Amino acid sequence: MHILLAALAATLATGPQLVTPSWLAAHLADPDLVILHVGPPDKYATHIAGAQRVDPTQLWANAGPNSDTTALSVEMLPPEVLRARLESYGISDRSTVVVYAAADQWRTVATRVILTLRVAGLGAKAALLDGGLKAWTADGRPLSSDVPHPTAGHITATPVPSLVVDATWVQAHLKRPQVVLIDARDLVFYNGTEQGESRRGHIPTAQSLPFTAMFDSAGRFKTRPALESLFRGVGAQPGDTIVAYCHIGLQATAVLFAADQLGHPVRFYDGSFEDWANRKELPVIDPSMKSK
Repeated sequence: MHILLAALAATLATGPQLVTPSWLAAHLADPDLVILHVGPPDKYATHIAGAQRVDPTQLWANAGPNSDTTALSVEMLPPEVLRARLESYGISDRSTVVVYAAADQWRTVATRVILTLRVAGLGAKAALLDGGLKAWTADGRPLSSDVPHPTAGHITATPVPSLVVDATWVQAHLKRPQVVLIDARDLVFYNGTEQGESRRGHIPTAQSLPFTAMFDSAGRFKTRPALESLFRGVGAQPGDTIVAYCHIGLQATAVLFAADQLGHPVRFYDGSFEDWANRKELPVIDPSMKSK
């Protein structure tokens, strides 16, 4: 492994991290670097040199035209299937994987890819380009139209399925000390003003911390002090486990990425409110009912 990539791997030992455009530019020629472009096909016409476009529907289950219409919109793939999909991008145990969003609206898909890498056991080798492609171009850095064709990689890393939890786990931990449940949707869905799933409102004990609050006006993650203030504001203390959900399992991953940067243990409710609301036996708090 290139000595500078080895240094990054050491830095990433505690989990996925942020890298800057200048860092990525200095490492484009490193043979163990894999760059994943997250965005629609038309946004891939020009991209960072060496980047491969990720089809996100290939990295989660129950998506696409042939999916089971009764299934959840997005779910983590089984470990063996996920490993094979990641290997198709040339990812191996020795790889350092940098993920970037092609546009702001793809930020949460990019953080979902980062979390997916972590579930696959590759979290210590995964990094997010802070600010995405917008930050890269704002620095005046060049783009390429060349499409790479990588050789399949080989992954032996041990998956970390415990990062993903289900409704039963969430229900059992609603009143546990040192566990903070966060609703990452916009406030209008949390308070029941608007309905996004089969029921209005939120999971009992959940605190509202919209994913959009994680980013500054340039689309980069906010500073550590700013993020610490946000998490303190919802009652999270250092060392508390942060559990997050959203609509279907995208927005919550941005909150979890930020929590991870602060050193919090994290858990991801993959089914999110889509799953919880469909389970009619589970309670929901709908603040909008109090005003009717």
